[in-house]
Amino acid sequence: MFRSALLILSGNAAAALLLLARNLIVARLIPVADYGVAATFAIAMAVVEMMSQLGLQQQIVQAKNGEDPRFQAALQGFQVLRGVLAGAALFVLAAPLADFLNVPGVAWAYQVMALVPVANALTHFDVHRLNRSMVFWPVILTGAVPALLSVLAVWPLAYLYGDYRVMLYAIVVQAVVTALTSHLVARRPYRLLLDRAVMAQSLRFGWPLLANGVLLFAVFQGDKVIVGRVLGMEVLAIFAMGFTLTLTPTLVMAKSAQNFFLPQLSAVDRDSPEGAARFQSLAMVAMQVHMLCGVSIAVLTVLFGPPLVHLLLGPRYEAVIPILTFLAVMQTIRVFKGGPSTIALAWGMTGNAMVANLARVGLLPVAWWIALRTEDLYLVIAVGVAGECIGFVLAFALVRWRVGLSMRAMVLPVLTVLALVVFICLDAWMRQGAQGTTLGPVWTGGVMAGLLLLSLATMRDFRQYAARGLGRQ
Repeated sequence: MFRSALLILSGNAAAALLLLARNLIVARLIPVADYGVAATFAIAMAVVEMMSQLGLQQQIVQAKNGEDPRFQAALQGFQVLRGVLAGAALFVLAAPLADFLNVPGVAWAYQVMALVPVANALTHFDVHRLNRSMVFWPVILTGAVPALLSVLAVWPLAYLYGDYRVMLYAIVVQAVVTALTSHLVARRPYRLLLDRAVMAQSLRFGWPLLANGVLLFAVFQGDKVIVGRVLGMEVLAIFAMGFTLTLTPTLVMAKSAQNFFLPQLSAVDRDSPEGAARFQSLAMVAMQVHMLCGVSIAVLTVLFGPPLVHLLLGPRYEAVIPILTFLAVMQTIRVFKGGPSTIALAWGMTGNAMVANLARVGLLPVAWWIALRTEDLYLVIAVGVAGECIGFVLAFALVRWRVGLSMRAMVLPVLTVLALVVFICLDAWMRQGAQGTTLGPVWTGGVMAGLLLLSLATMRDFRQYAARGLGRQ
């Protein structure tokens, strides 16, 4: 079991690190303002994804008939239809989106980006179906190989263009190679089928995920839209780089944990008393692992973030360092919400994540108002952290109420992990304050290590699960 967990984590990490490397290389090769323009490509893609996110990849893992070849063909057909409609929408919205972001000259680039959702929609769903049997190599290769080729494409593209077009065409290369790789590693023939019954089933399963996709656009891109429109492309470049550096490990942790726990939780027969007890225990493990992964991101950012920025980006991105810890805290709390969301998804409740994100989105107008009145990037980030905290409380309350889990085993882990997060915020605030006071690196590291070990000591379900897993190796 732990070999599978390690394989998932290393595979997702490889793909994420390659894409992070691509972003860092592009940032070094093009002007800062051009990197700000390149950051808007992620916003453009997110606009499309939010309009068409139905969770079909998760459905083939969660559904009881996920092994049926006809069901898979119907999902693939629906995915292609979704991708074509998404690409057409991006092509039509290209000019208005460019005008809104104050970069009207790059509307043509957004039209080129319309190829990406179409290419992504041609991905073979066999790579996701095999996850049901805990076979993860196909989906890992489908993520890592395209990311590698996208990185390798950067240098010739930089030689040819030397501006934001480097990122544009690197993204297109990644999308095309992703589709090709998924077909090369698939075990079943690729078939497309449009089945109204399956579409209806997918819409019932996916409409909360579609709504959540709109919310996730606001969560991941809303701050960037505010910063880019109000504070300009250079500030957006700094903010987007800090966001990328902290979001990359967040996505690795969250995706790996969901890939690992969703098949196990979905396979439990919850109708029997033994199955219900098994689900309760495994759910506690899933939440504790998400919290441990999340807080590790914040700790590692405090310890290694500043020297990595110096090493990888040079003096042009020095302004990233002061905001890095606060962005890491925001992403840490986001990972905390992944545990309850995975549990709810295994139960077939796709709306929990949507509700948990409402608080974050609801505070975006406040962030916009603050940006207009103060032009203070720190306050914009603080509003985001507050929104994630409220969402974290909602996520835990929903899984307790709707799934009926006992949360007693989570009380001490939550308290100790939050104590560590609060300490990290206070230390960062003291370092950024005018007084410049801080405990010093030795004391800071010691306190963080102590609180991290204390948190691990309170996670009894995780420790027992780990001991059982190690015993089977």
